[in-house]
Amino acid sequence: MQYLWDYKGNKYLDMIGGIVTVSVGHCHPKVNDSLKKQIDQLWHTSSIYRTDPIVEYAETLTKKLPSHLNTCFFVNSGSEANDLALALARLHTNRFDVLSLRGAYHGGTQAILGATNLGNWKQPFPSGFGIIKIKCPDARGPWGVGKCRDSPAEAKNGCKCEKGKCIAFESHMAELRDCLNHDFPQSSGPAAFIAESIQGIGGTVQYPKNYLHSAFSTIHSCGGLTISDEVQTGLAKPDIVTMAKGIANGFPMGAVITSKEIANSLGKALYFNTYGGNPLACTVAKTVIEVIEEEKLQQNADKIGTFMLEELSKIESLFIGDIRGKGLMIGVELVENKNQQKKLSKEKMARIFEKIKEKGVLLGKGGLNGNVLRIKPPMCIDMGNATQCVEAISEALESEE
Repeated sequence: MQYLWDYKGNKYLDMIGGIVTVSVGHCHPKVNDSLKKQIDQLWHTSSIYRTDPIVEYAETLTKKLPSHLNTCFFVNSGSEANDLALALARLHTNRFDVLSLRGAYHGGTQAILGATNLGNWKQPFPSGFGIIKIKCPDARGPWGVGKCRDSPAEAKNGCKCEKGKCIAFESHMAELRDCLNHDFPQSSGPAAFIAESIQGIGGTVQYPKNYLHSAFSTIHSCGGLTISDEVQTGLAKPDIVTMAKGIANGFPMGAVITSKEIANSLGKALYFNTYGGNPLACTVAKTVIEVIEEEKLQQNADKIGTFMLEELSKIESLFIGDIRGKGLMIGVELVENKNQQKKLSKEKMARIFEKIKEKGVLLGKGGLNGNVLRIKPPMCIDMGNATQCVEAISEALESEE
């Protein structure tokens, strides 16, 4: 189910999915049934003991990943997962410094907050030492002269770079190499590079084509590890993967998946998580995978998401500065005037956001300046829902012009 009701009985189409968490819909009957059965068998033992749910979920999850990603650690959130991923990388490489991107959000706990590079989410106290930042490789940023992203919204625009070249890709890769040559200890190098496949809270930012693949290869050549923060997205080709949010449809669950070799590095330190791998959470998470497969929700997300991106691209509005995304991870960046690309004022953004809500559609907001509409619904939405969302956005923008 993709609907919510407020205390007055007003019905809303949920197009943000509990902040990108409700993946198969609210109160899915199969997920609910699996939880009810497990709650009568076993609630909690701590991660000291192995239970059937934790084993079954780990086996189900790792079968969906490349063969080298075969060892799981379970935690309770994306922040915890990324904290643990950094610890694993540092223990395995015997290095300390970690590279992250501007505009990234990797969590709010004190250790991982250093890798989160969004001012609204920072705190006025020291956090996350040993984090080095570089520009976000946004194809629309300072070096992005063309539409170089792999998105259905760009299909009709095409890339304006010379054939066989991409200025955004080459410029950001050059900055990465320069950073590795000058910002890390010459005696070692990076412990890891952590990145989202598509920046989520940062505004659904997509990188130039092939950037992550090339960046990960460059980090590997320096002896560092690569961490793919997939709390909100899909997968790249990393040494360590972190997951949370939608993997358990809103139930507290986070995961770190890596190779046995890297996992064994945790033997250098004592790590324990009381609630990690909770039987209830593991049961729900395993059922979520089953529902996604049985109902072909990945295919649905691709189909509906492509349709939405194409329909959003047809909206004629001075306020739309950019439309980007893939599948059902979509961002609509709003500006004062698309010809000048000046960010939309907070007051106008708030009014447009509220007007969309008044039309019965719930969205999220994000981006460095808080001017990106975030569309990240449950994967079970249909064409009618997509059309309703696009129309609500179009009408809200038109009423503000």
